[in-house]
Amino acid sequence: MTIRIFITGGTFDKEYNEITGQLYFKDTHMADMLALGRSRLDVEIRTLMMVDSLDMTVRDREIILENVRRCDESQIVITHGTDTMEETARLLGRHITDKTVVLMGAMIPIAFGSSDGLFNLGSALAFAQSLPHGVYVVMNGRCFDADNVTKNRKLGEFEKIR
Repeated sequence: MTIRIFITGGTFDKEYNEITGQLYFKDTHMADMLALGRSRLDVEIRTLMMVDSLDMTVRDREIILENVRRCDESQIVITHGTDTMEETARLLGRHITDKTVVLMGAMIPIAFGSSDGLFNLGSALAFAQSLPHGVYVVMNGRCFDADNVTKNRKLGEFEKIR
């Protein structure tokens, strides 16, 4: 069974400009990450957008929802910036009941080499294959229901709301 991977940007795919010190988007690192992890899964990758989640608009989230609804695959992984990941997860959770959707990201860009992104990607792919239909956030080996997750900005990690 094929897993659909939607790319939306976030820290996961940011690059570092050594001259200006700024982070920016160039292209997704997904294919390279799958190869580095020696993934043998059948996946279809589609870039929907490359934005920081703090800049994500209502329309951007609608585009994500539309693509999840329209895709044939029932197992979906979405790369997403961590700052507003729970907002997108809650929106999808209100509308998607017939697919397993896993949102994941990284606190450190893949390009830095010391990123948590590869581990989070592997976890997301595993959870997408094993969880029942629903919407989830997967970060740092933990899985959260879309309606029960928040980013603890003091600790830099995700946790249950209740």
